[in-house]
Amino acid sequence: MMTLNEKLNQYFSGRVVRKDLTQKIKEGANVPVYVLEYLLGMYCATDDEESIKDGVERVKQILAENFVRPDEAEKVKSRIREIGQYTVIDKLTVVLNPKFNLIT
Repeated sequence: MMTLNEKLNQYFSGRVVRKDLTQKIKEGANVPVYVLEYLLGMYCATDDEESIKDGVERVKQILAENFVRPDEAEKVKSRIREIGQYTVIDKLTVVLNPKFNLIT
């Protein structure tokens, strides 16, 4: 017979979030809880402790690479110029200067 956690993970895959993991990561990151819960649902929706550990590390890596503070605007622009694209986890305001094809 399946336990409740197994049933939840089977039928609601990617939507079950362990709140203890949210609190564990939230202590070290200034990121909205809904962002953490979304990422944890994507990478830690399992009962296997090893997979959860790997998922938590992946979530921390994603946040370190893609969550930016307002004072890091120049860093983001630089990465976009270098790579051509850059995924950002935050609310953005962008203005295109069509005369010079510049983003400010």
